[in-house]
Amino acid sequence: MLEEIRIRGLGVIDDAQLELGSGLTVVTGETGAGKTMVLTGLNLLMGGRADGGAVRTGTSRALVEGRVTIDAGGTVAERAAEAGAELEPAEPAGTGRKKTERVELLLSRTVMAEGRSRAHVGGHSAPVSLLGELADGLVAVHGQSDQQRLLRTSRQLAALDRYAGAAVAEPLAEYATRYARLRAVEAELDEVTSKARERAQEADLLRLGLGEVEGVDPQPGEDDALRGEEGRLAHADALRTAAVTAHQNLSGDETVPDAPDVLGLMAQARQALEPERDHDPELAALADRLAEVAYLVGDVAADLASYGAGVDTDPERLAEVQSRRAALTALTRKYGETIDEVLAWAEQGSRRLLELDGDDERVAELGQERESLTAELGDLASTITKARTEAAARFADDVSVELTALAMPHARIVVEVRPRDAFGPNGVDDVEILFTAHNGAQPRPLDKGASGGELSRLMLAIEVVFAGADPVPTFVFDEVDAGVGGKAAVEVGRRLAMLAKHAQVLVVTHLPQVAAFADHHLKVVKSDDGRVTSSGVETLDDTGRVSELSRMLAGLEGSASARAHAEELLETAASSKRRR
Repeated sequence: MLEEIRIRGLGVIDDAQLELGSGLTVVTGETGAGKTMVLTGLNLLMGGRADGGAVRTGTSRALVEGRVTIDAGGTVAERAAEAGAELEPAEPAGTGRKKTERVELLLSRTVMAEGRSRAHVGGHSAPVSLLGELADGLVAVHGQSDQQRLLRTSRQLAALDRYAGAAVAEPLAEYATRYARLRAVEAELDEVTSKARERAQEADLLRLGLGEVEGVDPQPGEDDALRGEEGRLAHADALRTAAVTAHQNLSGDETVPDAPDVLGLMAQARQALEPERDHDPELAALADRLAEVAYLVGDVAADLASYGAGVDTDPERLAEVQSRRAALTALTRKYGETIDEVLAWAEQGSRRLLELDGDDERVAELGQERESLTAELGDLASTITKARTEAAARFADDVSVELTALAMPHARIVVEVRPRDAFGPNGVDDVEILFTAHNGAQPRPLDKGASGGELSRLMLAIEVVFAGADPVPTFVFDEVDAGVGGKAAVEVGRRLAMLAKHAQVLVVTHLPQVAAFADHHLKVVKSDDGRVTSSGVETLDDTGRVSELSRMLAGLEGSASARAHAEELLETAASSKRRR
């Protein structure tokens, strides 16, 4: 909801601040240029085209700032946050038990006299196009502005669906689920069939690789084990010689009499210590340690003898190991760094081959599922089309009734629900609202069949019928009262008040019958110091409203009869709003 707009240096407006509230806000005044600048400022704030000629004479730039409150979890807040905007907490808003967390968003637009413009969203610089994106969920402008939201057929379809309620919403939800699945099935089916050759080639390569791995039949960790065995077989003689030499050094060489050995020398050392160990505990400890070392050396000597006797030269086994390692190396060059990685590749390849070999079965399954989904979507689409058609007829009748009350008794609308040849995300229907201003005229699209004033009233009638079903929180009407007066003008005001029960409504008007229904009345005031004429905006209290309505009725604020008539209009409007 728009809370506040400030306009500086725009056209005849020097500095004006509009404080808006919920319900119906009307803008009146003697100066048409001032009222136009209010709408121009709003249009700039919503991303409209900038014109340097609108900058106030003698000023280098114009600035429009706005403060809006929005749902914290809504699409507008999400989009603004994505752009880096800062969102400030606002007072919670809602009705009944349902409360919605709200945040404040600051928007601004600066227009230079030479035509350049800059935009800021939430305190951060942003492209002007972002203001337009945000405006789509904030404000619906009906009038001279080009922001005619409901002139787009996609919006008309969405609005009709909301108007239809559960009759469309429930089957449409089921339809959307099945439609998404159909898209996924068709994509997979296309993938399988259109790439059949590539998949067949992939399957052949997998079979070749898996056959090669199966032929070698590697075992987990086999490459590491064979590497160690090959090292032992290739150096068997050197290993045996080293073991025998070490054993002889420890325990003596039987072929060389009196050759020194470690075990003999250690035995002599123990014999030297044993007789004296009882005389000193420290020496006794050293003797014990020497005995332990002797036992360990003896064990090592025995193990060396056993190892040397066990080492055998086996050229045939060495050849077998080398051949096996070569076969394993051929696998690791193609399918993995190690045999364990090769085995993992083979496992994955086997699963993938099963998938590829099952293509024919998968194609049949997908085809059957596609047929089933298509039939279900057809039934749901028929249900949706029927509900839309019924809602379209009701909607057209309701709008026609509203148009009659708005001094357009011969005008009517036709809502066409046209079938398409293919399923779409929202069914098989195209929806378009057509308008005819009088009997016998051919219905035409809204932007081609109605004049400016007719279009504003038509949009008012449509929005009143849609009231409560449209998610846009703020509506702006310009020229909605063009070409009407008297009772029709009262009906325009009454319907604006009806719409204001469901949304914030801002109206620029010159009719007192419309202004009388306002919840908030803003007046554009003109001042002239003899050199420069400027306009500002002030909020009227009850007394000020009577004076302004008197001026609008008779052109004289002090006329007693005009004041009486103004008070009567205000009472009539208040009574009408109370009854509703």
